[in-house]
Amino acid sequence: MTGETIRLTLGQAIVKFMINQYVEVDGIETRFFAGLWGIFGHGNIGGVAQASQQYADDMPYYLGRNEQSMVHTAVGFSKMKNRTQCMAVLSSIGPGATNMVTAAATATINRVPVLIMAGDTFSERVQAPVLQQLESEYSQEASVNDAFRPVVRYFDRLTRPEQAITALPEAMRVLTSPADTGAVFLGIPQDVGTFAHDFPVELFHKRVWTIPRNRADKALIERAAEWLKQAKRPLILAGGGVRYSQAEGVLRDFAAKTGVPVAETHAGKGSLLYDDPLSLGAAGVAGTKGANEVASEADLVVSIGTRLTDFSTGSKSIFANPNVRFININTFELDSYKHAAIPLTGDAKATLEDLLSLLADFDTGDAYRKEMADHNAWWDAEVQRLYQMDLEPIAQSAVIGTVEASTDPQDVIVTSAGSLPGDLQKVWRCRETLSYQVEYGNSVMGYEIPGAIGAKMAAPDREVYCMVGDGTFMMNPADLALVTQERMKVIFVLVDNQGFSSVGRVSEQVGSEGYGCHYRYRTQSGRYDGEPIVLDLPKVAQGLGLDTIEVESREELAAALDKARASSASSLIYVRTDWHERIPGYSSSWWDMATAQIAETPGTQEAREDYLKNKPRQRYLMLRSEPDA
Repeated sequence: MTGETIRLTLGQAIVKFMINQYVEVDGIETRFFAGLWGIFGHGNIGGVAQASQQYADDMPYYLGRNEQSMVHTAVGFSKMKNRTQCMAVLSSIGPGATNMVTAAATATINRVPVLIMAGDTFSERVQAPVLQQLESEYSQEASVNDAFRPVVRYFDRLTRPEQAITALPEAMRVLTSPADTGAVFLGIPQDVGTFAHDFPVELFHKRVWTIPRNRADKALIERAAEWLKQAKRPLILAGGGVRYSQAEGVLRDFAAKTGVPVAETHAGKGSLLYDDPLSLGAAGVAGTKGANEVASEADLVVSIGTRLTDFSTGSKSIFANPNVRFININTFELDSYKHAAIPLTGDAKATLEDLLSLLADFDTGDAYRKEMADHNAWWDAEVQRLYQMDLEPIAQSAVIGTVEASTDPQDVIVTSAGSLPGDLQKVWRCRETLSYQVEYGNSVMGYEIPGAIGAKMAAPDREVYCMVGDGTFMMNPADLALVTQERMKVIFVLVDNQGFSSVGRVSEQVGSEGYGCHYRYRTQSGRYDGEPIVLDLPKVAQGLGLDTIEVESREELAAALDKARASSASSLIYVRTDWHERIPGYSSSWWDMATAQIAETPGTQEAREDYLKNKPRQRYLMLRSEPDA
């Protein structure tokens, strides 16, 4: 420390610090913060908002329309950047802050870095209660910002400006950690953000944070290699950690040299390209026939960078072999220890390299390789059949197939909630590792449009397609104004099935016959059993500055997509589908939807009986880590 200081407000110190943060991965250095999204209000206007104006030449500011969406845009951006860059997000006090809680959960669940800052109530308290303050008779320090505590990886409320000297490096430690990353929250009281302090100049020197490739324990890697050599039917389950580690090439080599096939989670889709003979595609609830059949017989599962959620494990029903064991490669210890696995806690790329070096003489054999290639070929033919379905109205699978046919390998597809993610996970054929940018950890309605904007900001040289259902579109169409504001090109495909078809399928599963999941008029019965409500959703997009095209057939959709690609502006293509028409499940894929034990509604008892038939398939995966003596 030189003893030299610079006098800045807390808000100015935060922005100046952000400007000088860099990360390094494998020798490549990148500026970490790519910009600041914000909606200004009385809770931040004199602090970070003023600092944003002061440093606008060095820290781009982006004006949002919805606080939740700003965070989701930042998530989409960082996902596309493989977490090597992120964005900061700023809201005012009160409702602006609480609007970000859902999106903070999205970032943390997906382990994607986002810096979230919100105004907080005056630390002086003489003004209290101030506008939008939540009062408590038990504590004067509580505020609505405490709602962030369970959904972020680091929480801090800066009640003095000098607290930034220790808080900001802690925030960066978490944001750049392969294991601990997620949303980071800084609460900045309205007055404290404007307070000045003499900060040490070293705080604002350029700092490069190395994102490490931590290696797993050598003895555990050796034990894992022995397990693989003993396995007769091993399977790899690739998650998002493969992509964030940029381990796709190593995974491809590992599969090719050992003959171990690869199934994928949502976050890991594209880890192995669709036409690789060892690629089985999605596993679990939205799994392919081959992936689920192989999973059911696997005696060893090597999970890489996945949380092993119920959607990927079929609520722990797809791994049916009573002797199945797990090897888990993950930077996050919580995940590496799941299912009594050999925990290879470390970077996916480094760990796969170390493991492969011990398997020089291991191969699953020609018969197993051929079985996997046959599964791959069968599924490709099934996808083509689904893409060519000729129904009226157009089938959702045909919509997806037509969109895929219009894309180049490097183009990007974005969606999040509803029936589209499951269908896309089944059938979308990844021809490039970053092309599939679907958020499904939080499966949050309203992510699609801002997430696509974030992906486009991260990859302006790629065409970005956003497929969005009518339900999620109506939750949050306002962000379409941002593509107009930023002169950005995104191709939106709005699929309208006049209701919540995805949860409608679940409703049918529990015997409720889609109750409450259709967009219909309420009748004198008091229920929504009238005619379907017909809304002109394209006019919403048109009013926000987009070119819109309405289509009814595959041919019209293909022509509209060609027109949208040729345009330099954003377009929205609207297509109506059938609420009841869906891509089926394969190989007895099952999702545990608890069904009422007793009910008077028709169909529930039958659904309960079906539920009880499937429930025994589910089990704890706790085979002890050591083989029998």
